[in-house]
Amino acid sequence: MPSNDSNTAPLHSNAPIGWAPADTSNTAEQSSQGGLNPVPKSPRFIVVEGPLRVGKTTLAKILAEKLHARRLYDSDDNPFLSDFYKEKPGSALRTQMYFLMERQKRIREALAAGAPAPVLSDFLLEKDRIFANLNLDDEELKLYDRYYEMLTAGIPAPDLVIYLQAKPEVLRARIEKKASRDESEISPEYIEEVARAYEHFFFHYAASDLLVINTSEIDFVERSEDLQQLLRRLQDPVKGTQYFLPLGASE
Repeated sequence: MPSNDSNTAPLHSNAPIGWAPADTSNTAEQSSQGGLNPVPKSPRFIVVEGPLRVGKTTLAKILAEKLHARRLYDSDDNPFLSDFYKEKPGSALRTQMYFLMERQKRIREALAAGAPAPVLSDFLLEKDRIFANLNLDDEELKLYDRYYEMLTAGIPAPDLVIYLQAKPEVLRARIEKKASRDESEISPEYIEEVARAYEHFFFHYAASDLLVINTSEIDFVERSEDLQQLLRRLQDPVKGTQYFLPLGASE
């Protein structure tokens, strides 16, 4: 079902979280003269991703404010989604194609704007294919894949992806608490399928630096310390695939 700091930098710093400001010419020059090594360049395209109600939109909003980043929102006006939730014939392909066209269009426009601020998105383009594999039959998927390859050609991978995961029972509880009318029709079995599909995808993901955060035991909205620990972690660059769990989260 489609879903819709350097180590010493204070948390209130206006510098980009994790990496040096974009102007590192002085540092680079020192390095060329045998001085300091170049400071890693701050990420310009950041994505927060995860299954429904895992907290990605909330975290993306917080990080965008800290980074003074331009927000890139996922599509929330798919006219075919309601029919899909009602399992009407043919609605899965229409729903998925609409999401694909909207998502690639929004990413292209955001990256082409040329503004100095980084872009922070609450969706990864590849999520579209995750849901297509779950929801489309074999013939529909063949057609979808042809359009996917054509429409996504040339779109760069993000510099950093923050993947939020949670246990299916935690996701179900959050959906029951905050669900829209359409979301209330999502079955527990489907929630588990989506969670497993995300885990499989990100287990093999290597296109960007990746920070994996299990949110089953933490709450960025209700517990300020969880958020502060994450912001402190993001003061250091993420290289390859790394994992984050706040101290005391399992207590």
